[in-house]
Amino acid sequence: MKKTAVLLYPQFSEYELTTAISILMQGGKSISVISLTKEGVKGEANLTCLADETIDQVNYQDFDSLLLTGCMDITSVVENEKYINFIQKIADQENFVIASISSSPMLLAKAGLLKGKKYTVGLLEEHREQCGLFNDANYVEDLVVQDGNIITARGSGFIKWGVLFGEAVKVDFEESWYGK
Repeated sequence: MKKTAVLLYPQFSEYELTTAISILMQGGKSISVISLTKEGVKGEANLTCLADETIDQVNYQDFDSLLLTGCMDITSVVENEKYINFIQKIADQENFVIASISSSPMLLAKAGLLKGKKYTVGLLEEHREQCGLFNDANYVEDLVVQDGNIITARGSGFIKWGVLFGEAVKVDFEESWYGK
């Protein structure tokens, strides 16, 4: 079974990943934490995570999906071409599923993956306009938006986002664990 890549960068949002990762674990789907280095990556709540592999070590064919969390300063991540190139390469597979939350859809926009796709993002309209990466005609005000194999959400939609991701990667899980 192919794995889910969890890409981490400085100041990533830990809580946004909790439901999605719990669903994957419940469904028996393996993940691999990926970052620029194998040194610890500190999240916005000061939790330090270690990568299983670096961007340079990844065998893209081992993966069928990608989780991207928001972070305190997504601009520095967007400006780093290593992250953008990684996202473009790993997503260049048939039926590849991407779940991107909070500010991280900005990475998808920079990588060209939101072209022609409906999306939402946890950025104010003025920030979306300033960065010049988004097509506002495709922006949807909903908490979570799925367009094909891309699922985007604002940060507070992390439970629904995780559930939709679990369904998209076809793992068995008990949805009632996560509310309702």
